[in-house]
Amino acid sequence: MHRLNDLSKMPEVQAVLHLIYIMKLVDEKKPKETLEHTTRLMERVKDINRRTLDPINSRVYYFHALACELNSRLQYHRAEFFAAYRVACLRLDQLTQATILNVLLRSYIAMNEYEPARNLVAKTNFPDNVPNSQLSRYLYYNGRIKAVQLDYSEAESKLSQALSKAPQKTAKGFRLEVIKLQIIVQLLTGAIPERAVFSQSDLHKDLYPYFLITQSVRAGNLKLFGEVIDKFSNLFISDRNYSLIQRLRHNVIKFALRKIALSYSRISLADICSKLHMESTAETEYIVAKAIRDGVIDATINHEEQYLQTMQLLDIYSTNEPQNSFYRRISFCLELHNEAIKALEYPKKVEKKETIPERRDASGYEDIVEILREEFE
Repeated sequence: MHRLNDLSKMPEVQAVLHLIYIMKLVDEKKPKETLEHTTRLMERVKDINRRTLDPINSRVYYFHALACELNSRLQYHRAEFFAAYRVACLRLDQLTQATILNVLLRSYIAMNEYEPARNLVAKTNFPDNVPNSQLSRYLYYNGRIKAVQLDYSEAESKLSQALSKAPQKTAKGFRLEVIKLQIIVQLLTGAIPERAVFSQSDLHKDLYPYFLITQSVRAGNLKLFGEVIDKFSNLFISDRNYSLIQRLRHNVIKFALRKIALSYSRISLADICSKLHMESTAETEYIVAKAIRDGVIDATINHEEQYLQTMQLLDIYSTNEPQNSFYRRISFCLELHNEAIKALEYPKKVEKKETIPERRDASGYEDIVEILREEFE
């Protein structure tokens, strides 16, 4: 009985019991009561400096952030989380550091404040020895920041790592968010996602709108692209991908112009205007000229007679495209190799100690040598 009383007074036990009650409140969808209890619990544990409380502290701050988000007040509690992050750094509490960093990034992204989020990533170091659940979240937030700021190649790399670190049989919602964003980023880089991505048994229904977007981009069909956006605009807005999908319009035009350049050696701008569903020939001429300047197609425009003359198709291996492709693949493999090296764990070095039987054998041998030496003398 005394033992139970002693255990109940331990801060670790009290914190775990409070967390269980908070999880019950979350399941019952009581956001106000949840926020009250997480605030009290956070105030109690933040002044206790015990290493056994480190993993519990990370869960306390996680549920406090969840309660703030459920009450739409996460952005108003950033000062608390920054103060807690400083304390966690002083205490070398890596798990709490990772949890709070992800909370702050989520807060900035939810309010579309990507510049402060980028500054936070640049001025902080994410801990190494943390679970994959926190690392995959951090990589996902980092990938979204890179995508919004037009760094698509780096964003695609971060999202691929986040997907590989995430659980493969659970966390469906997280994997779905990462895959949706990865599809958009791949389309923005000019690549087409593999069909196997959309045929996953547990995700194919949720990915169907993004499959239609991919089809419209691949076909270079502006009309279909606009119809898909109008039909699923609410879904894209809720996924926070609407602004990124709007950028794909230029990629749809690029794919369409490439198909036209491959199919026709000479075509009038009026025909291109009708194929691309443009409003005027002048707009079409401007878009085609920009595509030629960017190197999308190899052609010339006859402004007097209003037609497009495509050049002879060159061998792609005589260009820098294979070199750039190999560079991207090698960079990804090297980064993956470095992450694998960091994750390696080596066995601790154990010094070999002399055992008692070995000591006895050594002492016995010395005694025999002494006896033989005396007899010979």
